[in-house]
This record gives sequence, C-alpha cells and structure tokens, in this order.
Amino acid sequence: MFDHIGFGVSDLARSRKFYELALAPLGMAVQMEVTQEQTGSYEGVGLGPPSRPLFWIGTGETLRGGLHVAFAAADRSSVDAFHRAALDAGGRDNGAPGLRPHYHANYYGAFVLDPDGNNIEAVCHRPEE
Repeated sequence: MFDHIGFGVSDLARSRKFYELALAPLGMAVQMEVTQEQTGSYEGVGLGPPSRPLFWIGTGETLRGGLHVAFAAADRSSVDAFHRAALDAGGRDNGAPGLRPHYHANYYGAFVLDPDGNNIEAVCHRPEE
C-alpha cells in the first residue's frame, strides 16, 4: 500500500482546477497545500479523502512520456461521474466508461488525459448491483 504519490505539472493552477473537478465524484478534495517558502523548492496541492492528502501535484520538473494513475471508485456510477467531470474540466477522453474484461470480469473503468497528457483512470472492481 502506498502512502501518497506526487508529480510535477506544467501549470499548477490549471491542473489543480482539473483535479478538483475530476476527483470530486470519487470523494476527493484538496486536503493540504504547501508553499515554496515551506518546502524550500516547490509549491504543491494534496488531494484525497478527508484528512488524507494521497495525491499530490506541484511545481517542478514535469514527467516525460506520461504517467498512469488509477483511482478506486466505490461503484460504477462514480466511474461514470468521474469521466463526465474530467471531460467537463478540460480532460481528453482516453477510454469511455465500460467493462474491461481482459483485466477481469468486473473491471469497470474510464480513462482521461489530464492537462499534461497523463492517463488518469477511475476503476470499480465490484460487480454491478
């Protein structure tokens, strides 16, 4: 189990807005912010469930080649809501919500590209109720 993940983005304000909107359907919001004065080198924003900044974006060197991050969704409707919210926030479709049986029978996921081209996914592993 990881504690948190973080990476640099090319425009922190733009990416913050994207992730705040895209991750809201998954129950995630900004939990913490750090300034360059506090860190000595970068500023960043940590998003996650209440009191748990699990996912960090910040200033600094951006990745080359893209990153894939998958967020757990409680149910399939949350995956659908994530996909809609991410597209409305300026993300680009990289795989509409649906079953991905090549992973397993109940793998229901959706993929979007964030403002820097990273592949962001929401996935539910539960059977449809």
